[in-house]
Amino acid sequence: MKILVTGGAGFIGSNVVDAYVENGHECIVVDNLYSGKWENVNPRAEFHLMDIRSDEFQRLVEKSRPQVINHHAAQISVPESVRDPRFDASVNIDGFLNVLEAARRNGVGKVIFISSGGAIYGEATEYPTSEEYTPQPLSPYAIAKAVSEDYLRFYHHEYGLDYTVLRYSNIYGPRQIPHGEAGVVAIFMDRLLDGKRCTIYHFDDDPEGMVRDYCFVGDVVDANVRALDRGSLGRFNIGTGIETKTLWLFKLVCEVIDEKVGLDEALKEPEFDSARPGDLKRSCLEVGLALRELGWKAQHSLKEGLKKTLDWRLGV
Repeated sequence: MKILVTGGAGFIGSNVVDAYVENGHECIVVDNLYSGKWENVNPRAEFHLMDIRSDEFQRLVEKSRPQVINHHAAQISVPESVRDPRFDASVNIDGFLNVLEAARRNGVGKVIFISSGGAIYGEATEYPTSEEYTPQPLSPYAIAKAVSEDYLRFYHHEYGLDYTVLRYSNIYGPRQIPHGEAGVVAIFMDRLLDGKRCTIYHFDDDPEGMVRDYCFVGDVVDANVRALDRGSLGRFNIGTGIETKTLWLFKLVCEVIDEKVGLDEALKEPEFDSARPGDLKRSCLEVGLALRELGWKAQHSLKEGLKKTLDWRLGV
């Protein structure tokens, strides 16, 4: 199968490309390297340094005629979307529309769209939150993801375009950069390994920090592989269904580093600061639908995933 992966030099996208290539698929990677990296690009994939908003992207899809487009390219930071909502919309809405138009014009069979279960539900009243819960986005980033899902439904209704939506929880693992929804894992590891103290952002009523659902990137890759031929017209939460507060995560990161290379006791005491614009108090996903329809379930515990992430950061 020929698959075009936007954002295929980024943290999650590059891991997905690796799996597709290993499974025998022909992969085309499109990335403008805004947050992606050259070294992430699979050497067996065809790489194009390109912006998804460009006319050049349209010409590439016309020439290459992929059967599937896996859309990982995005502006990934919630706080940045609050600071500059126009830039966020330019990438995450206008850019995605350019992808959909290319798919429509050139007979692409399916689009796998990466949405955000960690953001679009807002401050939900149902936890863990299922796909049936009506999105209540509270940041421009989340709004763009919710609107993009609506555009997918339109393109299916009007043009018959097939799609699968994967609503990610907070993803972490090898190749992660310290930005975006789940960048806290990379931030904690980088700072601790550099001998610097970490900061726990929190709301006034809970100094232990915000609740998140952390899922290892290797498990997420498996969901993308399964979505190639499953989940038609579906929206699927991709997470663990396990709630973790930021302070708990910090302590576990400290524990993993201490066991591996040792850690100064002073670094195990974090600093605290107020939540940032766009931050949610609580996010955790109900993931039963992915098990029933995709046959997918997260396999790594948080500590197992953190150990693999640390090994990568240490070059082990």
